[in-house]
Amino acid sequence: MSTSSSRSRLASTGAAGLALSGLVLTGLVVARPAVAADAAGYQNIRINEVTSSNSDTVELYNTGSTAVSISGWKMSDDSFSAQSFSPSSSTIPAGGFVTFNSPKGLGDSDKLVIHTSGGTVVDRVDWATDKAKPAMARCGGDGTGTWVTTTATTTFGAANATGCPASVPASSGVRINEVTSSGADTVELFNGGTSAVNIGSWKYVDGDTGHSPATVSSSSPSATTVPAGGYVTFDSTIGLGDNDSVFLLDGNGNTVDSVTWATDGAKPSYARCANGTGAFRTATAATLGGTNSCSGTGDGGTGGGTGGGGTGGGTGHLLGGGGSLTSGCTPEAPSGTGSTPSGTSAWPGGLDVTIADNVCAFTTSTGPEGRDVSGLAFAPADPSVLWAAKNKNWLYKLVKSNGKWIPDASWSAKGKQIRFAGGSGEPDSEGVTVGGNGHIYVTSERDNTKNSVPKDTIMEFDPAATGTTLAPVHQWDMTSQFPQLDTGSKDDANLGFEGVGYVPDSWLTANGWTDPLTGAAYNPANYPLHGSGLFFAGLEWDGTLHVYGLNSNGTFTTFGTVATGKPSVMDVTYDAGTQRIVATCDNTCGETHTFLKVNSAGAIVPDVTYTNPAVMPTDNLEGFAIAPTSTCVNGEREAVWSDDGIYGFGSGSSSYGHALYSGTFPC
Repeated sequence: MSTSSSRSRLASTGAAGLALSGLVLTGLVVARPAVAADAAGYQNIRINEVTSSNSDTVELYNTGSTAVSISGWKMSDDSFSAQSFSPSSSTIPAGGFVTFNSPKGLGDSDKLVIHTSGGTVVDRVDWATDKAKPAMARCGGDGTGTWVTTTATTTFGAANATGCPASVPASSGVRINEVTSSGADTVELFNGGTSAVNIGSWKYVDGDTGHSPATVSSSSPSATTVPAGGYVTFDSTIGLGDNDSVFLLDGNGNTVDSVTWATDGAKPSYARCANGTGAFRTATAATLGGTNSCSGTGDGGTGGGTGGGGTGGGTGHLLGGGGSLTSGCTPEAPSGTGSTPSGTSAWPGGLDVTIADNVCAFTTSTGPEGRDVSGLAFAPADPSVLWAAKNKNWLYKLVKSNGKWIPDASWSAKGKQIRFAGGSGEPDSEGVTVGGNGHIYVTSERDNTKNSVPKDTIMEFDPAATGTTLAPVHQWDMTSQFPQLDTGSKDDANLGFEGVGYVPDSWLTANGWTDPLTGAAYNPANYPLHGSGLFFAGLEWDGTLHVYGLNSNGTFTTFGTVATGKPSVMDVTYDAGTQRIVATCDNTCGETHTFLKVNSAGAIVPDVTYTNPAVMPTDNLEGFAIAPTSTCVNGEREAVWSDDGIYGFGSGSSSYGHALYSGTFPC
């Protein structure tokens, strides 16, 4: 495993982030200033009444027992980003009201989302055509009642009329009754009405304004009807985190109910007391599918009605759901943390990140502690497959199951061991990439059975080969090029090839790359045995990329080096979506990714550097991969990181013992 502690020789400077010339990255997020912590009791503020006619007025209500400051809060609808509003008061007293006029018009079919000054979603209400005329209001209890279209005059600044209207739809009896943000992220619905309610077309969404609502019926277990006096439970497919929400929408898009909680409020469970009608409180135990026990800590939190949509303005959540640690899985705390390079830009994708593997999923006979997952690479021809290299001579073919990346049981449920040519040794496997021939190429820094001696190699494996141990089809040894690593020190030997990326010839020629060996435009025909692309190996020692043509006869051509501007490199990938080579560095250089281009002089140079999403831990995150653009949905595609030490945020956190994280990157 390559920890950062042995990088004392590395420089502390990095490449300045530059604009991606000629590219448009949708959903680009600029660097954000630090924001204040959310006001105490923010989750107790509920949208209570709203009208989409004339003044476009909004009323907020405080269901809690203490006053809450809403200074700096913002609002958005379904077509504009969060904007400031001017409330009648900057503080809402316990049991009190505040009103304001929307800074933008509210439409006939629209939504209203309230955000704290830090960007956390507080509450939301959605309505279909004309449902907010004369107003949408909570009926049956301010802040907690059912959302209906009022038939009487509006009551802004005062309690909603008790008869608004006299009869409410049967769906009003369905309430979010309990939710847990640990384990499977489960939601429980309770029907307090006298007749069954069909929820086959109903949807739910969390507090991430970048998430689209998911149907209840498509979740697991699938549910289409809530019986009178009965329960339905389902696991959220979009994850639930700390400082989060659940918003329940009917088949017409109207809000039915909602709940918002603060940090750890839904662990182990957040439940209504009394069952089906009362305010939410943190419970001491989950009672999913049954009457709430109502033993726990009351914090005044309430249910209401909200949801999420739109982009920008929110803080990210690291969503858990991994279960408890198993015996023998021993994470390793991060080491070698360095500064972020100047000029680095904020992560351009979504702010939320999800834990993407099962806890302690990568324990092996040579790595029983479960850590050491390093390089990652999507298969370009089959983006449903993610390849992962584990340092102590293991290769994994991963596929998605219930939102997580798990070993493909049809290939090997526990991964396959890899060997050097001749079947010897334990490659310190670090980087992985998929070549133009569909074969898997893995880098090694040393032989783990002789870990003080460098062995910087690239090995080619046929993924179709049978058996649980793989021997390389070809192996190329570049060790002699790096005498600075051969000092007799295992730390120096551990600073070799950390990542590798296959770059197609078509990109190099189309962008006018100058062949360092000829001084002219690169002509692949000059190298008839190298295949259809070159391999860029990242050297952890100094952050340089070393370019090779790997010949079918076992020889190789060296095309020189590329400076990344980083003190170190942990993974390398070529991304066809941005048409860039990506050099990744972990906490050694501030958890950053430098995108490189071919400049007008024909040289490969840094173009822009991004940090990780702010919600992610500062760990030895050594692997990084971006899904092909063929997987794009709503302008985004998946990005995956690997934690070499499976430390997460440390002991007791939901991320402890997990190796993989999943987020989004623009298409």
